[in-house]
Amino acid sequence: MSINVMKAVLQHNLGGPEVLRYEEAPMPEMQPGEVLVRVHAVGLNPPDGYLRDGYRMLPPEWQPEIAFPLILGTDISGVIVAVADDVQGFAVGDEVYAMVRFPQGAAGGSRAYAEYVSVPATEAARKPRHLSHIHAAGAPMSLLTAWQFMIEQGHDVANPLQPHRHQPVPLAGKTVLINGAAGGVGHFAVQLAKWQGAQVIAVGSGGHEAFLRGLGADEFIDYTKTAAEEVVRNVDLVIDAVGGPTTGRFLRTLRPGGALFPIFPLGFSGAEEAAKLGVSISTTQVRSSGEQLAQLASLLDAGVIQVAIDSTFPLTQAQQAHERAARGHIRGKIVLSVVDHDEMSAISEQ
Repeated sequence: MSINVMKAVLQHNLGGPEVLRYEEAPMPEMQPGEVLVRVHAVGLNPPDGYLRDGYRMLPPEWQPEIAFPLILGTDISGVIVAVADDVQGFAVGDEVYAMVRFPQGAAGGSRAYAEYVSVPATEAARKPRHLSHIHAAGAPMSLLTAWQFMIEQGHDVANPLQPHRHQPVPLAGKTVLINGAAGGVGHFAVQLAKWQGAQVIAVGSGGHEAFLRGLGADEFIDYTKTAAEEVVRNVDLVIDAVGGPTTGRFLRTLRPGGALFPIFPLGFSGAEEAAKLGVSISTTQVRSSGEQLAQLASLLDAGVIQVAIDSTFPLTQAQQAHERAARGHIRGKIVLSVVDHDEMSAISEQ
């Protein structure tokens, strides 16, 4: 590539969405084992916001050192424009999608809010043929999270959050409650549970009922009117896609021998109660995997899994995209379009 600079969204200090700036940045330098991708779309994820404000929700000893200027983002869909000499299986012109360098790049090493990004070839997969770049960019982190929690972890990296390896549980014929079912991870979890033959109870706000039933939910609970933990009993698995300190309230919904999988486990303090109830708690850290994205591409192409798009914004409006994320009640994914803005404008925030 003869281009030396590109456009990207940079931040020079920590803070809210207002710190995001659309500026020029140096082109990434492709290393051995990598491909260089011209980015067409970027998916937003909660870790983008965590990094933007310096992971303030973490204990100080867990907060990473962050170097500025910082470029956020992990999830991309685009077209390969260069391939390192030692990379096989990819060629210039291939359409790919990826979750870039996560979690190892969680302090800013992924750098996806940009026109170009270098991607380890092991983390890329060919984009599902029948998906637009917008929809493909909405999939990687959220879908890999649901897959690694529910279907196959896919790695043996030690879990920093618990002493034992996370093990998904069989879903066929089981009853699964999914909290935060309309969001990024949640709407994929609903579909994966149904694909595996589970009965699904979806928990979300009332405006999302038709959406979630359309994805396969068998029952719906509007948490603004009814607390799921007050009316549900004897489920086999709870996927809490919200997580945090309140996730323990779902312990009472589980049968003895059931399992609670909090996607965001920090703040959970119910281990003693879980042991008394005979319920297991398990979590894992989503990790980049081109191999798993390649598997998932076939399910996406077949329509077994759909990517719901809440809203799209051009890369120049990353600040507004983060403001949308902060308002919550998201249905599916928020995506930044990097090219073909006119073509993408039909999908916009309502």
